[in-house]
This record gives sequence, structure tokens and C-alpha cells, in this order.
Amino acid sequence: MFRNSLSLDMMDHLTMAIKENNDSKSLRAIVLAAKGNVFSAGHNLKELHIDKGIDQHKLVFKKATELMKAIVLSPVPVIAKVNGFATAAGCQLVATCDMIVCSDTSKFSTPGANFGIFCSTPGIAVGRSVPKSQAMYMLLTGEPLTAQQAYESGLVTKVVPANQLDEEVNKIVEKIKLKSRSVIGLGKQFYYKQIELGIFDAYKLGEEIMVKNINADDGQEGIRSFVEKRKANWSHT
Repeated sequence: MFRNSLSLDMMDHLTMAIKENNDSKSLRAIVLAAKGNVFSAGHNLKELHIDKGIDQHKLVFKKATELMKAIVLSPVPVIAKVNGFATAAGCQLVATCDMIVCSDTSKFSTPGANFGIFCSTPGIAVGRSVPKSQAMYMLLTGEPLTAQQAYESGLVTKVVPANQLDEEVNKIVEKIKLKSRSVIGLGKQFYYKQIELGIFDAYKLGEEIMVKNINADDGQEGIRSFVEKRKANWSHT
């Protein structure tokens, strides 16, 4: 796949892989990684040529939305492990993930305007990850952010040397595995729901979620283990 482009086939493959085993208690996290020095260059522009027709053009962006929804709706954390360039829809994919760990040589850009196609859909994810002025800089100039700039803007979670990338991601996964899968899933679902609400509606929903969490099996196990000063024995329910 040229520069790990998000072709129709690639997006179908990623969406199915993310949805696979969603109900399995053994699935605790998903890590998206890539081979080579380009994480993803975005959509396969050959699939967007005028000869392909509007129906295919619509299908490309529909599939991209389905992929992003699969990440958000996944009951486990989805982590992007980036070692290289993430551009256009590739940057959108990264920004949609719950956490992003990248090497210190990675770069992130939305350069569509340079080629006559504004990065409208990538801007949805990027604009929800960084301040407006930074998002507009990326979208209007097409200039990339370095790994450090991406970290400082809030686009990425951690920046490490390339030879420490696997180790850092593994540390995060191991920390997630110490938690209740059901609690992590509940918390992730609530986060994405409340972030779109007004603050008072978010608190109202938060009250309901807290009560639901406390009365779940693992909520009560967590309370008991804290009181009894022992390690929790999660049932993941």
C-alpha cells in the first residue's frame, strides 16, 4: 500500500479489525501502527479521480467516517503508535484515537489545500484535539507540526525517541490491563458523550453514570479492595 494510504480496502480492513473481538474480555486495548516512515499519507487520491464518479467519492468518505466511528465506539482504548508522517486523513486517523504516542521525528499535517482539496474531514478530528488557532494554522497553511509542537498543542499524548516507542506503548497498555475492562469501557463511552453536551447536561449524565458504575460488580469490588487494602479482583462486569 503506497505510503499506507487509506484506500477503500485499507479502511474496510481497519474497521473490521477494530470491531473484531469487541465483546471479548481478553481484548484490553488496540494499537494502530504502520511500517515505514509514513504512518499514513491519507486517502488514495487515485480513488478520488473524477473518472471514478461521485458515488465512489461519497463511498470513500463514508468509509472514513465508519472507521473513525469504530475507534470512538470501541469499548477499549485505541492507541496510535506513530513513527513518521501522518498527513491529511492519516492525521485524522491519529487525532481520532484515544491516545497517540509518537517518535520525536514524527510530523503531522493537513496539507490538502496545497493540492486543491481542503482537509475538511481531517479538520473535524484535528479541531477537536488542538486549539482553534493551531488547527487553522495546520488547515490553512498545510505546514506540518513537529512531534514536539504536536505534543505542546495537545494533539499527541507522549513523544519519545524512536527506539523507545514500543516500550512506551507497552507501558501504557500494561497500565490499562490493570483496570476493569468494563469500567474503562464505561468511562470512555461517557467521555465522548459528555464532551458534546452543555456543562449542566454533562453533569446530569455524569450523575447517572457514576451511580451505574458504583453499583456494577467491579465498582463494588473496587470499593471493597480499597477498604480491605488488597488488590482488586476484577470480573470485568
